[in-house]
Amino acid sequence: MYRVLITNAVPADALEPLVGVAQVIQGPSGGPLMPREAVLRLAPELDGIINQGELIVDGQLLDAAPRLKIVANVATGVDNLDLDLMARRGVWATNVPDAFVASTADCTLALILNLLRMITAGDHYVRSGKWRDDGFQPGNWDGTLLADKTLGIIGYGRIGQAVARRARAFDMRVIYHNRTRADDPAYRALDDLLAEADIVSLHTPLTASTRHLIDASRFAQMKSNAFFINMARGPVVREEALVDALQTGKIAGAALDVFEFEPEVHPALLELKNVLLTPHIGGGTRESRRAARHLCAENVAAVLQAMLPITPVNCPDSSACD
Repeated sequence: MYRVLITNAVPADALEPLVGVAQVIQGPSGGPLMPREAVLRLAPELDGIINQGELIVDGQLLDAAPRLKIVANVATGVDNLDLDLMARRGVWATNVPDAFVASTADCTLALILNLLRMITAGDHYVRSGKWRDDGFQPGNWDGTLLADKTLGIIGYGRIGQAVARRARAFDMRVIYHNRTRADDPAYRALDDLLAEADIVSLHTPLTASTRHLIDASRFAQMKSNAFFINMARGPVVREEALVDALQTGKIAGAALDVFEFEPEVHPALLELKNVLLTPHIGGGTRESRRAARHLCAENVAAVLQAMLPITPVNCPDSSACD
């Protein structure tokens, strides 16, 4: 029977498509994902891998896994996969393009609301007992109204568009930048978007062209009262430049779900009061996670049964991709 590794422990129902097709080896439960060294030890026996987007699939791993037929990312992004090399080695790569769209868009609006209305800071203030001592102080906790503010979305794919729909429900004005220029009155060149937006929300994939897309020169183009949200990938932003922009008042605040060197976070970000930090939870709802894992299991089961995967992102078999 085929052998498939999933790098963490998941509920059995998410892996139902693999029943009777493959023996499933699960990673550790309730803690960190399976370390790379452990994956490499198992690699010679593996026909498929399901991972959370953290496992780097490169020549070393492929050399160690001669039986490998597919790697399924439980993620939208595929920057951890060497897609061309995998195709040359006959290994399919798949992702989950839709599973995390709604949950990530929801989280984006949650971070915007939290940051602009100081929800977490207010919660900490009440819990500290200071409110009891200070009493009600009108004005001290006044935030920023979303209505009539301009939201600039960088990366207008599925998630960016879902964020736009939610923002319009708050009577926000939406403009966007995408890698492909659009004949649309809401489209802006990147520099123009940064100068115009009251809130900049980042939703681009991590590629060679987007790494450090947002650097010191980009932050300098933003309004001093603007807010920055990163729900994309950490290395799209040069974190040192973000810290400088926050410390010097070039921008008003930031909310970050991803980090350049995560899980390491720049120590200055931990000290800044105008920053909201979350541990890469944007797509993480029970519903989205189950749907994503189930799709990955379907992709793996299809390939192991000599069928095409449902959501491929490379093409080891050119005749199947014409």
